[in-house]
Amino acid sequence: MSIYLIFDVGNTRLKWASVESTQQPADQQKKLWAYSGSIGSKSLTSAEHRAELANYIAKTLPKPSLIGFSCVAGSEAITNLKLLFPQWSDVPWKQLSGDSAYDGIRTLYQDPSKLGADRWAAIIGARALSKTTTLIVNAGTATTIDLLGSNGVHYGGWILPGLGLMQKSLEDNTAQLPLAVRENERHGFGKSTNDAIIGGCDAAQIGAIQYALEIAKEMHQPVEKIWLDGGNAKILAAQLKQSGILNAITFEPIEGLVLRGVWAWLIQS
Repeated sequence: MSIYLIFDVGNTRLKWASVESTQQPADQQKKLWAYSGSIGSKSLTSAEHRAELANYIAKTLPKPSLIGFSCVAGSEAITNLKLLFPQWSDVPWKQLSGDSAYDGIRTLYQDPSKLGADRWAAIIGARALSKTTTLIVNAGTATTIDLLGSNGVHYGGWILPGLGLMQKSLEDNTAQLPLAVRENERHGFGKSTNDAIIGGCDAAQIGAIQYALEIAKEMHQPVEKIWLDGGNAKILAAQLKQSGILNAITFEPIEGLVLRGVWAWLIQS
């Protein structure tokens, strides 16, 4: 039995997980990996923090046979990531990029090399879980929305500021709007400035998802399932339930969709 160690290096968070060769990425159980974790991506810039992270991971799990990763945090982050395990210098690293081939899926992106590795990994992860027409929503620093047909075609998607970025931009670029604080969940129009900001940003995210569902239907690719991942997934899941826009569409919050996609790609490649 061999071990894969997988990393998802985002703009805000660095996530990792290990899986055994006897496991399958199509397994939908909630607790899929025995070992996993998450820290701020900026930790990679510190040699001290890198040493602490590498020491923790190396003590937590056996030596892997392969390390796979996706990264949207830039070339410096990739360089620093690969410095983590000098004691495992013989372990190969494999990087998933937006133009990495995966049997059963093709993208209509004009230049696949410009497609975000996290988006492509999430698309692969969604395909491993389901062969239905799917909307893949990753609600992190940015919110990404991608349409994947049951035919394996990625029709493209959208990138919009995540909830935190939306709220921060209002604080930074207006004279009288403070940084809003999420309090009790409310549905409907805000009756205070704080609630108006929170509700407006939520509405923008949910509205984008609703619009994506409508466009998919116009394309004769009606969405059957929504996969929802990212740090703001629980917030959007609650809002989606209240909105009543889903009707017969099933949606499932899922953790580690990017990690799952990197894993599926490693198995195939």
